[in-house]
Amino acid sequence: MLWDGWGDPLEQSDLPEKITALLSAALGTTDPVPRIDRDAVRLRPSRLTDEQLAALTDVVGPDHLSTADADRLLRAGGKSTPDLLARRDPGVQDAPDAVVSPGDEFEIAELLEVCARRSVAIVPFGGGTSVVGGLDPEPGAHSAVISLDMRRFDWINELDETSQIAEFGAGVTGPRAEVLLSQAGFSLGHFPQSFEYATLGGFAATRSSGQASAGHGRFDDMVTGIRMITPAGTLDLGRAPASAAGPDLRELVLGSEGVFGVITAVRVRVHPTPETVLHRAWAFDDFAAGAAALRAVAQTGTSPTVIRLSDEVETGINLATTDAIGDEQVTAGCLAVTTFEGPTAVAEAHAGLTAAALTAAGGRDLGEAPAKAWRAGRFSAPYLRDGLLSAGALVETLETATVWSNVDALKAAVTAALTESLGAPALVMCHISHIYPTGCSLYFTVVAGPDGAGDPAAQWGRAKDAATTAICDHGGTITHHHAVGADHRPWLTREVGQVGVRMLRAVKEALDPAGIMNPGALIP
Repeated sequence: MLWDGWGDPLEQSDLPEKITALLSAALGTTDPVPRIDRDAVRLRPSRLTDEQLAALTDVVGPDHLSTADADRLLRAGGKSTPDLLARRDPGVQDAPDAVVSPGDEFEIAELLEVCARRSVAIVPFGGGTSVVGGLDPEPGAHSAVISLDMRRFDWINELDETSQIAEFGAGVTGPRAEVLLSQAGFSLGHFPQSFEYATLGGFAATRSSGQASAGHGRFDDMVTGIRMITPAGTLDLGRAPASAAGPDLRELVLGSEGVFGVITAVRVRVHPTPETVLHRAWAFDDFAAGAAALRAVAQTGTSPTVIRLSDEVETGINLATTDAIGDEQVTAGCLAVTTFEGPTAVAEAHAGLTAAALTAAGGRDLGEAPAKAWRAGRFSAPYLRDGLLSAGALVETLETATVWSNVDALKAAVTAALTESLGAPALVMCHISHIYPTGCSLYFTVVAGPDGAGDPAAQWGRAKDAATTAICDHGGTITHHHAVGADHRPWLTREVGQVGVRMLRAVKEALDPAGIMNPGALIP
């Protein structure tokens, strides 16, 4: 990926005129925030001693260890707005002290032993797409920190077509998994916005939720087994589709964010490549009506593969930057998109049942065009974020989830917290992207003008604090699928309580007694 932005450098482009005009009208004048030349970046020098470097090199060989600034810079953090603003800082930037790429589990185990003995912290690295500070090169109490790059774990070990289970190396990316499975007529069907770059190990470590979660479930729902190398030994969990053999220890690995060990392999549920994909979009008078419609779909089980609802602001922005929405022009209200996959008869049946539920709830059928347009551009939003940052706007996202009876109150509280704390004109957009019988996610996108202080990272920090406090105060979770990382760690105690934190610390002590694994993430 681009070192100071999202994705493929060839996909970067100037802001479209419609976006520029909208930015000016909504936020007023903004001053560009220029990128800096890669050759001008100054990194903190590596702190690894010659003896530490020699010990690490003995494990992986000289071809798989680098202290070069060019390699360290690519793993200096994730892809949140604070991460990208840090990449534009002309001062000295932080980075891991080395990048180490093991080739098998034996090398990982040896690396963990070397680092524990020599007080070197380890941050596991997959696709580099964290947006919550989960990849910060934080050494904690240790003398240095390395990025443990999982790129060489890029394989499929087994495909059990009868059971529809595949085992992958943790370094396999979303597109690579689809290619490997398609050769046998299967698909994983996990499509988060980070799909093009994130890895299956990362999906597991962060409890990722893809855009097709209504049909295929979250990634943790898909995982049937998982392997993790810890400083205390190896965990290989998941023997059967269900078990009563005590608490499910897979749940300690899923969402563990690299703080207990290194995920090396995941066994996941797959499904045949869909015969048919159907698309349909809907308009609702307002967000409350649309949310009630999505609740009806979730609670009656009509089984769309994708179902999303944009609020009035997000729908309005879409209308302002698109010539037409579907077969019917929408001038107000909210837009929902749905897709349906599977055997033709099954997909058509699910589409018909969902259409009936949405129509009964007041939805107006817009045809397939808006849903197809969303599907075609669903991975491109981060590129627009980069362009807006360069134009001087502050752009960032956050997400939560709650029960259906609390959706309106939580949405209003978070919107108010963001609007009041940003200190500048702002657009606060929200959509529902994942639904359950008992509740849904709320995903917020914020575009704000500068507050006049000249420090957009601090401006967002205040807004993030206010929004997360509002989430805690109004019954939401601090994260539905972005994970905890460093950014949400201060609020984890409010979510799980003191006893829950003590449980996590006890597991940490049992599996990682030297505390070398990702010391900046997850556990307060």
